[in-house]
Amino acid sequence: MTEGLKTSDFNFELPKELIAQDPLEDRSASKLLMVDKRTGEWKHEIFHNIADYLHPGDCLVLNNTKVLPARLLGIKEDTGAAVEVLLLKRRENDIWETLVKPGKKMKPGARLVFGDGLLKAEVLEIVEEGNRLVQFYYDGIFEEVLDQLGEMPLPPYITHKLQDKNRYQTVYAKYDGSAAAPTAGLHFTKELLKQIEEKGVRLAYVTLHVGLGTFRPVKADNILEHHMHSEYYQITQEAAELINQTKAEGKRVICVGTTSCRTIESAADENGHLEECCGNTDIFIYPGYQFKVLDCLITNFHLPESTLVMLVSALAGREHVLAAYEEAIRQKYRFFSFGDACFFTDSFTKDED
Repeated sequence: MTEGLKTSDFNFELPKELIAQDPLEDRSASKLLMVDKRTGEWKHEIFHNIADYLHPGDCLVLNNTKVLPARLLGIKEDTGAAVEVLLLKRRENDIWETLVKPGKKMKPGARLVFGDGLLKAEVLEIVEEGNRLVQFYYDGIFEEVLDQLGEMPLPPYITHKLQDKNRYQTVYAKYDGSAAAPTAGLHFTKELLKQIEEKGVRLAYVTLHVGLGTFRPVKADNILEHHMHSEYYQITQEAAELINQTKAEGKRVICVGTTSCRTIESAADENGHLEECCGNTDIFIYPGYQFKVLDCLITNFHLPESTLVMLVSALAGREHVLAAYEEAIRQKYRFFSFGDACFFTDSFTKDED
């Protein structure tokens, strides 16, 4: 089944005007397309009504990573030429793996300056995919310097400047480390989470620091030839116990976002059991994958031919997913990071309190 799958099988035509450039004023006011993962049937909703479709005993799994203001704009020390550095992964203390522009000029030994010298850097070496290992020099605390100088690393399809950095963070963001937001979580407000918890729905927080995979398109024609970059994850004992308890009781584990999904699927044993753990994952989920833990998924609308569309297709079937995306386009849903949401579920039944 999988061997014949090509990257082009996950393509669709998206009108450019449907790419959301700005977040809505009210996070939970976005549209919600509910899709039956078995039949492909759909239903239109508003996100703040999602609590109606969650049942007592269900477990929402949320990724509490925090996005670093990881985009640094500076100059080359010797020429004054403009440079851009995107922090991807901390290797050790002040050495980071980065994505740099313009890449060809950034040879080992190149020295960079940011914020009139508040932060300086030197390119140490070129690593996988042309990324650079960069050593930073500064006085004080790196995160405070970064907060002062850095910009949010918005995806390239967002051309508007973000006025409020917090709008590219979830309201439950806790642990610094991501180069991109786990965007499915952007729809939740603290009030909505409280309402959901008061219904008897469990909230399990896991951490996956979103890295380079978010920025890399699938270049191979055969999806089996695509290589995922590894990302750091952590699952606490409390989160593992909540998820295990949910499975034991026959209730639903509902992941908020593909990053939460990839975290628990990476960490689970063959029986779907979780323990407290941390590590790196390069799991690639595509049609044919058998989910060990996840039952349902809340996610955004993803880029054509992306690994994220492939992951959703593993859950709900490629034909159902592409048909749902066509419906979303017809109804002028907003796509990608600041866009609307999709709930791949097994039931449209409302839970009556």
